[in-house]
Amino acid sequence: MDSAVAVCQLELEDLDVDTNLESVREHIDDLDSDVDLAVFPEHTLTGFVADGRIEAVALTLDSDPIADLQSLARRHDIALVVGFIEVADDDFFNATAYVDPAGELTVYRKRHLWDREKDVLTPGDELVTVETPLGTAGLLTCYDLNFVEDSAALARQDVTALIVPGAWPDAHSDNWRLLVRARALDGVRWAIGANRTGKRDTPDSRVVTYAGHSLVARPDGAVHRELGRQEGTLVVEVDDGVLESQRDLVGVFSEPRST
Repeated sequence: MDSAVAVCQLELEDLDVDTNLESVREHIDDLDSDVDLAVFPEHTLTGFVADGRIEAVALTLDSDPIADLQSLARRHDIALVVGFIEVADDDFFNATAYVDPAGELTVYRKRHLWDREKDVLTPGDELVTVETPLGTAGLLTCYDLNFVEDSAALARQDVTALIVPGAWPDAHSDNWRLLVRARALDGVRWAIGANRTGKRDTPDSRVVTYAGHSLVARPDGAVHRELGRQEGTLVVEVDDGVLESQRDLVGVFSEPRST
């Protein structure tokens, strides 16, 4: 069955959970009722700075903002993918929440930390798949795209999509587009990349301009639809027939597996 996906490209307020949560709420409220899945960027709820200030806004999985996401999913009968900084047992993680339409929560913790993330965050240690309106999907976050072994581990017949929240910098925007497309092609699956846009200009923190260019890549690696740098929402139909025809053409899942 075909599904409608909304890719929500946002400017964020770093260290301001209330403002970011309200932006998420407004974007979900504005979606048409036939949208099945909405995907938001990396650390959408909390923003990010690579110092101790992030600890003050990090969220536990039983916090009110996470409960609000669950309530939004139930009220709109929609699945959500939203990034945030999580705190658990005195460790801090770059987390991505998948909330299904019934409000059930699954969390992926980013396994490959970029640059100064390593100063304040702990890497996750598990790959995660979730059952979505698109079928079984693998979750990756931003820099995880660079690690082909993770993509290969998720290159299975039952994994029909990758969902990738990002906060990719504008200086390397071509790499973002290339890697989302490559990860679609190497697993013959849809790849949905929701990237942050705008700028982080927090006092006493490195200024970063984000790339935007959120996109949906087809199972043949071509760009299906894409945004530019502007804040906005991209709504696309994900066609099961495209996936089936490309898998029939390429045939990777009919080849004998090496041991």
